[in-house]
Formats: sequence, structure tokens, C-alpha cells
Amino acid sequence: MKTPRHEHYTYRVTWSEEDGEYVGLCAEFASVSWLAKTPRGAFSGIRTLVRGILRQMQAAGEPIPRPLSLRDYSGKFIVRVTPQLHRLLALQAAEADVSLNRLVCSRLAH
Repeated sequence: MKTPRHEHYTYRVTWSEEDGEYVGLCAEFASVSWLAKTPRGAFSGIRTLVRGILRQMQAAGEPIPRPLSLRDYSGKFIVRVTPQLHRLLALQAAEADVSLNRLVCSRLAH
């Protein structure tokens, strides 16, 4: 796989009350962050940091995480719930005259 560009990763900026600054985050590199006085500064800082991390990882021959945006998703995942919740959801699906899958998908979408 070709080394992904830092622009392909998933970034988020949020306010940190504890730090009194904005914090830039990257979902694929959950252990790193960047603090700045402005949202733009936090976004720019985390992108620059990730770019540097990618260069270091590539130089060291380390495996590079694949960006979420480039991953394939099947649309299936397994969720374990209690038997009581399973029963309740099955009852609600029956009352709504829909499948349990359709009921849960609808709830997750909202």
C-alpha cells in the first residue's frame, strides 16, 4: 500500500475546558493531540503533527495505519445486548411490524 497522505486522515477540533484551548485530534492516531488558541490553529497543528508522524513511521519501516476514509466497510457488525433488551427490541419491532434489524438501524441512525 502506498503511504497515505496526511490529508486522508480523520481530523476533529473540539474545545477543552480543562486546557482553556481548542484541541486538534486525529481518529487514526488517538494518542496524539494539538492545543491552540483558535480552532484553525488546532486543526493546522494536528495535521502538521500527523504529517511528521507519518514521515517518521515510514522512515522507520513501521506499519502505517490506513485512513478511515480509505477502509472498506461491510455494513455488518455484531452488538451484544442483555436478553432483556433483546426481548424488548424484538417486541417493539413486532409492534411496529418491522424486522428487528430495521428497528435497530433506524434507532442507530437517529
